[in-house]
Amino acid sequence: MNIEKWAETGYNLIMTFGPNFLLAILIWIFGSWAIKIILKGLRKTMDKRDYEISLKKFLTNLISWGLKIVLIIVVLSNAGIETTSFAALLASVGLAIGLALQGSLGNFAGGVLIMIFKPFKIGDLIEAQGQKGVVKEIEIFTTKLTGLSNIEIIIPNGSLSNGNIVNYSTEGTRRVDLVFGVAYDSDIKKTKEILMTILTSHPKVLNDPAPTVNLLELADSSINFAVRPWCETADYWTVYFEVTELTKEALDAAGIEIPYPHQVEIRKNI
Repeated sequence: MNIEKWAETGYNLIMTFGPNFLLAILIWIFGSWAIKIILKGLRKTMDKRDYEISLKKFLTNLISWGLKIVLIIVVLSNAGIETTSFAALLASVGLAIGLALQGSLGNFAGGVLIMIFKPFKIGDLIEAQGQKGVVKEIEIFTTKLTGLSNIEIIIPNGSLSNGNIVNYSTEGTRRVDLVFGVAYDSDIKKTKEILMTILTSHPKVLNDPAPTVNLLELADSSINFAVRPWCETADYWTVYFEVTELTKEALDAAGIEIPYPHQVEIRKNI
């Protein structure tokens, strides 16, 4: 066994690849440290801007893996390993995955936009894509609502972010739009006074903005009044139902008729 030959071969390999290998190790150490610093700064920035926890985790993992892949390619390149085919393979795999998950990627992008711009938050009552409910959970690909009849509604974030969204909770107060009709022989001023008394005496109707009662229209068989009380968003349905019930009782007590369809049957004796 020619020890000198093996020693010379080993020495040549060390001298040829040693500096590159050492440089690759140094790049890996420095790159790993830099990635930790970047991710730490990213987490602090997202915490300050109050990003959703699911978005923070996803973005952190996505950026972490992206930076690590770049670091691996740089390390292998400096170690003398050909990375062109490796990068091409990654690009091909990424393209294939992107085409296969085109709809899911659209939902993911929509989820990111929702979490960044925050058109609504958990607990808000919203209406979107023909559905109405309270936001239960905001996920990366879908948003879950609890419907008004306690059903779970799942809406893809792609269509949700690209459509119209009505948020009933943003302002904190809502106007209840009611219309009541009375007979044509009713006293208009008296009717308005009764309706206004109901609104001003209700404990959940706000004084500011002030409630209003106005003559809305002279319909075919009734004089219609637009009754507009304001309330806290959480009290909307309580005010809606109670004001409706109180109005019926008050108008009956005052002898003011609420018109309703009548059917007249005429019989002719032959």
